[in-house]
Amino acid sequence: MLIHPEFDPVAIHLGPLGIHWYGLMYLFGFMSLLFLGKWRARKYPERGWTETDLDDILFYGAMGVIFGGRLGYVVFYQPTYFISHPLEIFFLWQGGMSFHGGFLGVLTAMFFFARKTGKQWLSIMDFVAPLVPIGLAAGRMGNFINGELWGRATNLPWGMVFPRVDNVPRHPSQLYEFGLEGILLFIILWTYSAKPRPVGAISGLFLIGYGTFRFLVEFTRQPDSFLGFLALGMSMGQWLSLPMVLVGIWMLRSALANKFTR
Repeated sequence: MLIHPEFDPVAIHLGPLGIHWYGLMYLFGFMSLLFLGKWRARKYPERGWTETDLDDILFYGAMGVIFGGRLGYVVFYQPTYFISHPLEIFFLWQGGMSFHGGFLGVLTAMFFFARKTGKQWLSIMDFVAPLVPIGLAAGRMGNFINGELWGRATNLPWGMVFPRVDNVPRHPSQLYEFGLEGILLFIILWTYSAKPRPVGAISGLFLIGYGTFRFLVEFTRQPDSFLGFLALGMSMGQWLSLPMVLVGIWMLRSALANKFTR
C-alpha cells in the first residue's frame, strides 16, 4: 500500500507570500507550448508559422485557459453556489478550474487570433493541438502534488492512501491522467502531426484521444462530492468528454474525406 507524501502545496516561501506548485505547473505548461511551438515553426517553415506567432498564441491561449477554465468550473460544476456568491468567481487562488471550460476558452481565443492574423481557425487548432498534452500532464502533476482529485477505492497493489481523505487505498487517478491525457496523447499527436495532414485531422484526433482517455479514467476517479454520479451512473467529466469523442470522430472522417479547406 502506497501513501501520498502530502507535499507542501507551496513550492517557494517568500515571507508572507508563496509560489504554489500548481501555479508552477501552469507556468511549465505554457512555457512548454511556447518552446515546442517555436521548435516546430523553425523545423517546418513551409507551414507558415513564425516565432512571433507563437508569442501571440501563448498570450491568447493563456487568457483562454484561465478565463475559460474558471467560467467552465462555475457553469458546469457549481452554478448554484456561485450565483449566491458571485464575487468568489474571481477568487482563483481558492482553486476550481475545468479542463472542458478551458478548452472552450482556448477555442474562443484562437478564433480572435485567427481574425487578427488572417489564418484559418481550424489550421491554427491543428498546429496547437500537439502542443497541449504536455501542459495537461503538468496540470495533473499539480493535482497529484496537491493531493486533490483523488480516485475511487481500490484493492490493486498500487492503490494509494490520501491521508487528508481517509485511510482507504485509492486509485492515483491524477497519475493515470498524467500518463494518458498527457504523455501518451502527446506521443500520438506529435507523431501523427510530423507529416502534413488534411485540415482538421489533427484537431479531430486530439478530441478523440483526450475525450476517450478522460472518459476511461473517470471510471477510477472519485466524482466531486457536490455532484456525485449523474444520469446513467456517469460523472460530469464523462458527460463532458463524450461529445468531444463524437465531434472528433466526425471531424477526423470529414478531414480525411477532404471536406475542410485551407
